[in-house]
Amino acid sequence: MDRREFLRTSGAIAATTALAACAPKGTSEPSAQDRPLETDGQMLQHYPGIGVLGYGCMRWPMVKDENGQDRIDQAKVNELVDKAMANGVNYYDTSPVYLQGDSERATAEALSRYPRESWLLATKLSNFSDASYDNSVLMYRRSLKIFNTDYIDYYLLHSIGSADDFKARFEDTGIMDFLLRERELGHIRNLGFSIHSQQAGFDSMMELHPKYHWDFVQIQMNYLDWTHAGGRNTNAKYLYEELAARDIPVVIMEPLRGGGLASLTSGPTAKLKAIEPDKSVSSWAFRFCGSFPKVMVALSGMTYMEHLEDNLDTYTHFKPLTDSEFELLEEIAEEAADFPLVGCTGCQYCMPCPYGINIPGVFRFYDKSVIDETYVKTHGQKDFDRARKRYLAEYNKAVESARQADHCISCGKCTSHCPQHIRIPRELARINAYIEEIRQA
Repeated sequence: MDRREFLRTSGAIAATTALAACAPKGTSEPSAQDRPLETDGQMLQHYPGIGVLGYGCMRWPMVKDENGQDRIDQAKVNELVDKAMANGVNYYDTSPVYLQGDSERATAEALSRYPRESWLLATKLSNFSDASYDNSVLMYRRSLKIFNTDYIDYYLLHSIGSADDFKARFEDTGIMDFLLRERELGHIRNLGFSIHSQQAGFDSMMELHPKYHWDFVQIQMNYLDWTHAGGRNTNAKYLYEELAARDIPVVIMEPLRGGGLASLTSGPTAKLKAIEPDKSVSSWAFRFCGSFPKVMVALSGMTYMEHLEDNLDTYTHFKPLTDSEFELLEEIAEEAADFPLVGCTGCQYCMPCPYGINIPGVFRFYDKSVIDETYVKTHGQKDFDRARKRYLAEYNKAVESARQADHCISCGKCTSHCPQHIRIPRELARINAYIEEIRQA
């Protein structure tokens, strides 16, 4: 056993220990014998030493400073981390670019109060704007310094877009060779990547697995994207099964589809409540993720204590989905796929807009109106005039007029930054046309 293998398999960070057999390739969900057992008070683990519930550190709570600017509320971050650590959450996912570059610092400050071996650090090489060798090495070393550590447990090549993107950012610059050396030395315990892209980009990374030996991969997976990803995104079913076939552990991002699966319309909500009346709607999305044995971690950006407590309840008293429950979620996903949703996850990679548009805010308001069934029909709706006025007032309240969709000039600068491949100018135009139709009615 070489140094790298010893470091990766010793103690609590034995993240790649083999599991029971994964779901048969081609099935819609794991067979009953491959699903996890129920847990009773202990955090669910699919891989020894790693709690399935992971902390996504892109949505830490904010507070206003003396100048009225948003800053991370460190006291609340510490409280959340304390609660999480006490209940088996030990995987923390961040990036040098999250929260205007402050996520790593706040996360490090909270975790520094605990022994280094008690938590797992996942951070990223987010070299989008400057992929040069020197800048990439500087970004990597800065992460080590911020966390006051000489190793990173899980290091990700951040948001691979295509084969050309990977080649330009990591191979041509020589940084890939550097990262491989760091892995051999044990400074990177596990090397992987995150991806939102079309199937071609993912397939190209799988073709490189024999060369680079990916230790884990982070994908967008939830019960809507499982077979209804839509647009140019790839169904999560395909991604998961390809990774499982190669015995590559899976880290899930967007288990709630940007919060969309936390609040469904009345029909689907009633169906879920009829089975589990005391459980939240969002708990079903996390049970879905936890029911797949190759899922190492399901990330959740838990801004508030009630979010954390709800997810802890799901994963410390875990019940894998039954066949009939899988079928119900597929039925709900089919219905949701027909809604005119934008599908924005609120990552804010498109921001700032050079023309001041609050792109995530516009999309969030519109999608929420569909989910909450406050979406105004332009023909034949009872009390149309009252509904129209209420909807427009709520829009103005949610997004100030100077930052609304009608200010988009379709410059397209935002489009290439969207990991969901949303055609942002087109969607803004669609929403604006709808708003104007209501205004003029």
